[in-house]
Amino acid sequence: MSVVLVKSGSYRNVPVINTQFKLVKGLQSGKTGNWITVENGGLFPNQSSLIRIKVENQHDYEFIGGEAPAEVTQFVTAPVVQETDEQAMDRIATRFAVLDEMARATTNGGIRAMIVSGPPGVGKSFGVEQQLEKASMFDRLANRTLKYEVIKGAMTALGLYATLFKHSDKNHVLVFDDCDSILMDDLSLNILKAALDSGKRRRIYWNSDSSMLRREGIPDAFDFNGSVIFITNIKFDHLKSKKLQDHLEALQSRCHFLDLTIDTDRDKMLRIKQVHRDANGGLFRDYGFEADMEDQVLQFMWDNKPKLRELSMRMALKIADLVKISPDNWKMLAESTVMKRA
Repeated sequence: MSVVLVKSGSYRNVPVINTQFKLVKGLQSGKTGNWITVENGGLFPNQSSLIRIKVENQHDYEFIGGEAPAEVTQFVTAPVVQETDEQAMDRIATRFAVLDEMARATTNGGIRAMIVSGPPGVGKSFGVEQQLEKASMFDRLANRTLKYEVIKGAMTALGLYATLFKHSDKNHVLVFDDCDSILMDDLSLNILKAALDSGKRRRIYWNSDSSMLRREGIPDAFDFNGSVIFITNIKFDHLKSKKLQDHLEALQSRCHFLDLTIDTDRDKMLRIKQVHRDANGGLFRDYGFEADMEDQVLQFMWDNKPKLRELSMRMALKIADLVKISPDNWKMLAESTVMKRA
């Protein structure tokens, strides 16, 4: 029997992420969406022995044992029904709701390691930091040291070791935001893998003499009991570098992995519209625009998707700044400042 790893799916609205099942029947499609039929294996008590795991498409799971059944190939070559804009926005909103829930779970040790993958400027970091801020509200009011830290940019292996020690206590959360350079350094990667290990004890070592560690009073070995969130723009399925693929697979095997499924310019634009929709116009709240002007900005972005330097919420706010500067000539300013040259 084939064994599959469901990277991202759900069963009765309960997220199913990086979970193995014995496959009974391959990808099928119906009015309620797409699903695969698997053996429950006791994961969902009081449910039938065979369950249907809902997935978006064949990229949400992979075969890790046995062979793919014939029906998968048959489904993949069949015509795919295009989801509507509203359906796509609901899909994206669901993924970000899962991100919020998973980030919240890291604050109490429910989740020890998570990787979040998605393009820049769609709110990955904002959502995570918002959940950590909420969890740290009482620490902030009491003027206590916060139990989380967000690291951005490059970091050395020694800096990584020292930062992990600083947040090694239980219920501490360390967020690496676009620190992809760590993945290309073998020493940093080995330290990170030790911190993310799924075993009961996560022991991290520094086996070289370091005056900096001595000066800071950091031991050459410690147990890491905190949680780590790794936020990246890397699209794992599209990597060409074999070395980076191997590194990321090693991390994925230790972590919960959440792909926000924002893969096209249309998806990026719909994410912007979804945030605006769900926040009741909150995307432009500070600008005091009329609803008509908000619609004009979003329509301008939609019409010029291929020409804009970036499709992101940051870009929407840049254009809103131009509207504020020049309500009559903002489109001309946008063409000169935020659009690619022909």
